[in-house]
Amino acid sequence: MKTSLVVMAAGIGSRFGGGIKQLEPVGPNGEIIIDYSVYEAIRAGFDRVVFIIRHDIEEDFKKIVGSRIERICETAYVFQEKDDLPDGFKVSAERTKPWGTGQAVLSCLGTVQEPFAIINADDYYGREAFVKVHDELVKMASGESKANGSDKMQFCMPGFILKNTLSENGGVTRGICRVGDDGFVSEIEETKNICCDGEGAYIPDEAQGGKVRVDENKYVSMNMWGCMPEFLNHLQKGFAEFLKSVGDGDLKSEYLIPIIINDMIKKDIASVKLLETKDKWFGVTYKEDKQHVVDSFKQLIAQGFYNENLFGL
Repeated sequence: MKTSLVVMAAGIGSRFGGGIKQLEPVGPNGEIIIDYSVYEAIRAGFDRVVFIIRHDIEEDFKKIVGSRIERICETAYVFQEKDDLPDGFKVSAERTKPWGTGQAVLSCLGTVQEPFAIINADDYYGREAFVKVHDELVKMASGESKANGSDKMQFCMPGFILKNTLSENGGVTRGICRVGDDGFVSEIEETKNICCDGEGAYIPDEAQGGKVRVDENKYVSMNMWGCMPEFLNHLQKGFAEFLKSVGDGDLKSEYLIPIIINDMIKKDIASVKLLETKDKWFGVTYKEDKQHVVDSFKQLIAQGFYNENLFGL
């Protein structure tokens, strides 16, 4: 069965402090985080990679990323732009950003027709997550994996432990999950500005004494999802409804995958199987994160986890 990896690489990366963070080299031969993600995806059994990018980074992206990836697996490109809207809608001239991860993945409609996984370009998810998501997608497509035998739209999601996903350089957004005894997610609470200190995770709040503590052992979503292709049709319908609700003049609202899927859970039309992973996330949210990522890949290479020349090209 064919499966695709969809890589969301169209983000502007405003918190990174300038530059295109998805293209920042972190490996000894100029590898970027995407290279390691694609390597793990292919190793896990994915057949194809679809990159979601913007037209203004297309040339650089294909030169830096595509020149390697196209040599090792089937590769496609789709584009996310802020003015790519359904008929009858227009974007405000003052809006600077696209419409979020839901619009990004929607750009795959017509290109992706098989089970697929979604990842962020600037996050390293480890090895276990790719293997578990691929294997679960195969089960979902075959009908082997269902929530209580239901006909709900199926998803799977690696459940990372919150403490393994935090940045020492600032707050991060994570989807904190509530999980039932059956192993399926019952709620995803998109939570912004989660920070960490010597005592654990917290959200800054002056009204509550400066810090509101968060259980660092909770499962969180890292925007890695296993999906069936019919989800793209749901996104298409939902995007028009979203735009109607926010209005043409909206400058900041985003159509976000975790919120979309959580809404589907609440409406009892989706099931999300949690796939536990103990892997430690790292990524480049802030400029200061880069050295930690570089050092982490150096350590993985020293341990023999990766070859110094990742693809041997």
